[in-house]
Amino acid sequence: MTDLLKRTFTGTIIVLIIIAGIVINPFVFLVVFTGILFLALFEFYKMAQLAGASSQKIPGIIIGLLLFILMFLNISGLMPNKFILLIVPAIFSVFIVELFRNKENPFINIAITLTGILFIALPFSLINFFVFPGFGGNTQFYPWLLMGIFLILWSYDSGAYIFGIWMGRFKLFERISPKKSWEGAIGGAVIALIVGILNSVIFQSLNLAGWIGLTLIIIVFGTFGDLIESMFKRSLNIKDSGTLLPGHGGVLDRFDSLIFSVPFIFAWLLVFKH
Repeated sequence: MTDLLKRTFTGTIIVLIIIAGIVINPFVFLVVFTGILFLALFEFYKMAQLAGASSQKIPGIIIGLLLFILMFLNISGLMPNKFILLIVPAIFSVFIVELFRNKENPFINIAITLTGILFIALPFSLINFFVFPGFGGNTQFYPWLLMGIFLILWSYDSGAYIFGIWMGRFKLFERISPKKSWEGAIGGAVIALIVGILNSVIFQSLNLAGWIGLTLIIIVFGTFGDLIESMFKRSLNIKDSGTLLPGHGGVLDRFDSLIFSVPFIFAWLLVFKH
């Protein structure tokens, strides 16, 4: 099977799983996104190990999943607000665990363990606000805002890939990612903006200005997320974060743009009260 066929087949499976996880019901969402988060954290700590760090992989994954699940239960109204604070002692347990591990470089080990939680688990946890936008009042599950976000991400990635192959000449950030081009980024951005405008008609959770602003955030910070993960991989001299997804690499390779965009999307929605 050629790389393009593998990429297309795997991409189709990923899209179907994500759509099912978003639109069926909140508990399918919980299962699917908990699974994705687990794989993303596993890949992150595996990359840290390749860098020579001895991070706390198992505690880091457990705390990251706990953060996501507690946030889901809290925002969906299934758990009283005060229980979300359980994550605080869970995070501080990282320092206690390191005390008994007897490993070199405890500062680095703790820092990388907490980085995995901050960089991956926290953005995933904030996604809960997108599917329960009435947090604090109406806790009805609303999947279409998140669906619209993924449509923008997919259109931007696909457009950048196609335009980059077709007419890519000027390098976007050659030191970090030699294959990315300005032509690809601009082409992907145009397609993403068209999809963002269509979202304002199809998914009326945001008005036109809200969707355009959200799209611009995804374009800018999604690109940064992709470049940051490329920086990590380049420092380790590896091509992909994993091998789970044929033609696409690892889970982090597919979700890096989302992970880095989510905190900025959350701030946009919160500050401008969309």
